[in-house]
Amino acid sequence: MSSQGLAKEHYEMGLKKTPFYSRQKELDIMNEWHRWSGYTVPNVLNDVTFEYFAIRNSASVFDITPMAKYRIKGPDALDFMNRLLTRDMTKLRVGRVGYSVWCDDEGMVIDDGTVFRTSENEYLLCAQERQLETLKRNALGFDISFDDVSDDIAALSFQGPLTCTILKKVGFEGIDQLKMFDLKEFAFAGTTVMISRTGYTGDLGYELWINPENAGDLWDALFEAGKNYNVKAIGGDALEIARIEAGLLMAGKDFSPATSTVRPGHAKSPYELGLDWLVKLDKGVVFNGRRALIQERNKGPRYRFVRLDVEGNKTACSAYIFDRQGGKTIGHVSSAAWAPTAKKNVALGFVDMPYGEVGSTVWVEIYYQKELRWNRRWAKAVVMDGPFYNPERKTLTPPEAV
Repeated sequence: MSSQGLAKEHYEMGLKKTPFYSRQKELDIMNEWHRWSGYTVPNVLNDVTFEYFAIRNSASVFDITPMAKYRIKGPDALDFMNRLLTRDMTKLRVGRVGYSVWCDDEGMVIDDGTVFRTSENEYLLCAQERQLETLKRNALGFDISFDDVSDDIAALSFQGPLTCTILKKVGFEGIDQLKMFDLKEFAFAGTTVMISRTGYTGDLGYELWINPENAGDLWDALFEAGKNYNVKAIGGDALEIARIEAGLLMAGKDFSPATSTVRPGHAKSPYELGLDWLVKLDKGVVFNGRRALIQERNKGPRYRFVRLDVEGNKTACSAYIFDRQGGKTIGHVSSAAWAPTAKKNVALGFVDMPYGEVGSTVWVEIYYQKELRWNRRWAKAVVMDGPFYNPERKTLTPPEAV
């Protein structure tokens, strides 16, 4: 059959450009881009080091338009969210944002994301990957409507210690009163922009959500207000360092979504991801995976999520974890980086239970290339209690005046 007139497969379609693409392209000198949910987005625009330090020392702008976004509304919106997610959604007030996960029937995590309660019966669910089929399956019997608004909302992650100062200069009066995980709508250029005090860097920061047709004006306003504050556009490589330094998980990197794992046992539960605080078994309603999670709570998880302080300066990318040098393999590293602000060689990973208690020592086998030759070294690693980097300014309200 001729393919003429048939819908193109995703791999035959050209990459889409976000409303911020032209602004980013003007600043790009590296020409290193990748695909994210059908959009082309930068790995780095100028220099990874400069972009990283913009996150920690001034202000950084990262395009998060490709995120999956779903608007869920109706009389049963709360009941639906409580059925879908593991946390107790009755505790999420209007004007607040919550982080959560959702699971399959075996209690394995499908994805994680943020939930914005924009009104009494309306939510915005944001995730890294598309979740339309999951929503369709769970919507049966609920009086709700849901729409994929991924392409209808342009979004920026604005992170760093000077972000509040710059936003005030743009004219967002009262932005300094937003607490962590608050959200509020502000007037801007004849429309509105929703601003949430959220982010993926473990630092002071905000996310800005706006109509695509007004996206360029918002970008220009941030850079004009921040021209004396060294505001920089950044790519995904700098963000990757910051999120590892903050000890934050990434789907597809630290865990395989349950809907895409091929081999049994390769998906992970919230308990195995160190997210047991998100599982509310006693919230009074049945939610996806609850029965399996009750069994796991009683029996104990298979793995433990660990944050490792690795000796030396050779990053432990894709390393195996051992109970001692040359000993038993007990786990693996999923993400690793040199953390410039924490000044640590850090790694995220998973070990078999009962290994990996806080304060314990494990070993990692590191391979690194130098002048086209592969080298191997053993390094001790200490299991840390909490993030490697967790500044007070992240939660301070109002943020410190600059």
